[in-house]
Amino acid sequence: MTRFDDLALDPKVLKAVSESGYETPTPIQVQAIPHALEGRDVLGIAQTGTGKTASFVLPMITHLSKGRARARMPRSLVLAPTRELAAQVAENFEKYSRHVKLSMALLIGGVSFKDQDKLIDRGVDVLIATPGRLLDHFERGKLMLTGVQIMVVDEADRMLDMGFIPDIERIFKLVPFTRQTLFFSATMAPEITRITEEFLHNPVRVEVARQATTSETIDQHVCKHTPKRRDSADSDKREVLRRLIRAEGETLTNGIIFCNRKRDVDVVAKSLKKHGFDAAPLHGDLEQSMRMKILGDFRDGALKLLVASDVAARGLDIPSVSHVFNFDVPIHSEDYVHRIGRTGRAGRTGKAITLCLPHEEKYLAKIEELVKKTIPVLTSPLGSAPAETEAEAEAGARAPRRSERARRSESRRAEPRKAEDRGDTRAPAAQPAAEAAQPRGDSRSDRGGRRRDDRAVVGMGDHVPAFLLREFRFDTAPAETKASEPESAGEAAPAEISAPEVTASESPVEATTPENAAPEAAAPEAAAEAPEVKAEDAPPAKKPRAPRRRATSRAKAAAAEETAPAA
Repeated sequence: MTRFDDLALDPKVLKAVSESGYETPTPIQVQAIPHALEGRDVLGIAQTGTGKTASFVLPMITHLSKGRARARMPRSLVLAPTRELAAQVAENFEKYSRHVKLSMALLIGGVSFKDQDKLIDRGVDVLIATPGRLLDHFERGKLMLTGVQIMVVDEADRMLDMGFIPDIERIFKLVPFTRQTLFFSATMAPEITRITEEFLHNPVRVEVARQATTSETIDQHVCKHTPKRRDSADSDKREVLRRLIRAEGETLTNGIIFCNRKRDVDVVAKSLKKHGFDAAPLHGDLEQSMRMKILGDFRDGALKLLVASDVAARGLDIPSVSHVFNFDVPIHSEDYVHRIGRTGRAGRTGKAITLCLPHEEKYLAKIEELVKKTIPVLTSPLGSAPAETEAEAEAGARAPRRSERARRSESRRAEPRKAEDRGDTRAPAAQPAAEAAQPRGDSRSDRGGRRRDDRAVVGMGDHVPAFLLREFRFDTAPAETKASEPESAGEAAPAEISAPEVTASESPVEATTPENAAPEAAAPEAAAEAPEVKAEDAPPAKKPRAPRRRATSRAKAAAAEETAPAA
């Protein structure tokens, strides 16, 4: 059996490893450390939890123990996809380099630039950073990468998932061509393979296990649940999770619950706290100080349940995790390997349970295809889902009918519009009920352009001014009839406004008799009394108006006819 003493490491490094309690290296360490000590590029592929971090940390410390750092020019560079993973790599360097005088700087977000600039100005042997913060320092002119001798990319496939590949390619062009490059990952996507072929020089491929395989020490299960109602799926899922946690009992010392979305992380954490569980959320939107505190409490045992997004799925080394719960089935099947890899580490046993709803079974099928095994199915603690009350069942039954009625109503409203668009002027066969119920007098037009009430004035809307609705009565009787009626009654006949107009030229009396002078002299008096309008028809006037010219001519004609028999 190979021991660390057989790997040609620096004696001071071996002493630190022995003090940490390790004597036998893992398969990936046995194969990768000798090639790394020789200065060759290494492409390491191994399942998570197999000790990949020590595979590059130990040979780097051995190389860097000989030499001296210069200001703003780090001698080695380690890139990590997340802050937590970068901080974990920094802890490994501190642990294994305790007997070697090496300086180290950690460049991650959420920390002041000034504190990081001070470390860089002093000169660092090991620079551990996330790609974004590293480029920020470089663009500010605080960092030069021309002195990098060893470059490590940890969790390269995670870099691809998080969109760091363009930044990785840029960083590779900033470091010297003669560097030594170490690539480590649990899965190798085609894009990662392209980068390794472009930037690694004749690398040694170290693959101790088939890609994307899970550890045999992990007991895997999937709990399928079919909710009776779609709107209660999330609440049922949280109840299933709580019952599964209670069912594990004392065997669950601590556990990580993974969710696909940050929003669900907060919701699940609050739900567990509400029901008496010791849980806390961990995702990328939290402040860095809070994230480090929560992660530290979980690592120290002060926190029992950690609800996290995939930010905690890669590279975090917490050996004592007993359980992993997948609240959501991972969309990317490779994430399943990394998630359940948080348990069953360093030869320990662990248990992973995945909650699966019917719409997530397609993702589960991809996972089983990736890991080349069928995951055993657990019976849902809720059985066939909680029973609904009568009111809830009735409300759920009415919802489809309401939506169907709305859909039909919308299609009926759209029919006139479609007919108008295609130039069809024919009226629809049936009028919608909403239009039939519309009160008469409404001048608004429907969607088909048809006027609902022909009596309404176009352009006036619902309101029509009162003066437009007032009726005027017009008398069209002949003037002879009107003139004879007052004589029999013994009173004067008022002239109607709409009586036929008779001019002086048309009257035979005015043309032949000379006695017209006297009646004509009295004509102004009759004209003044002529334009009378009925009180019920005429609008009220504040002051009398001047007689109209048409009424005067009518009065003259009436007076002439009255005096004609006498002559």
